[in-house]
Amino acid sequence: MAKPKAKAKVTKSKAPAKKAPARKSAPKAKQPAGASMGLEMGHTALLPVLTGIRSVIIKVPDLAAAKKFYQSAVGKPPYFDQPFYVGFDIDGQELGLDPDLSTAKPGPGGAVAFWKVVDIFAVFDRLTKDLGGKAVDEPHDVGGGIKVGTLADPFGNLLGLIQMA
Repeated sequence: MAKPKAKAKVTKSKAPAKKAPARKSAPKAKQPAGASMGLEMGHTALLPVLTGIRSVIIKVPDLAAAKKFYQSAVGKPPYFDQPFYVGFDIDGQELGLDPDLSTAKPGPGGAVAFWKVVDIFAVFDRLTKDLGGKAVDEPHDVGGGIKVGTLADPFGNLLGLIQMA
């Protein structure tokens, strides 16, 4: 009687498996100007127009006293110090002191966060004309190519916009 043949032992190779070649992605189509801000031509888009808080401006009736208080609070002198505005740079954001009380008063609601935008006029128009905001202080140049404007949201909260030079 013949002996049965021994089964061959199968071992797996330890060689690395071949990877499929990486696919090249198609080049991105150019966006129209303003598209990254949610301002495509002719319609309201869902993309954001507010890109980050740049400044918080506090209304103060006594600029010298406010400067003294906030200089102690932040531990350094202001980088901008004029009779019409004092600004402190705090880790890339600005704490501003504004003695002009014509658009807002000190106290609750007396601080306004200013959001960075790419095109202040387009964003201001979108927020006031398309989304129900109310103009408080139209966008204008405050020097050095910096433009600011303030609006009230549909609920009356103040919202500042700032376009850096």
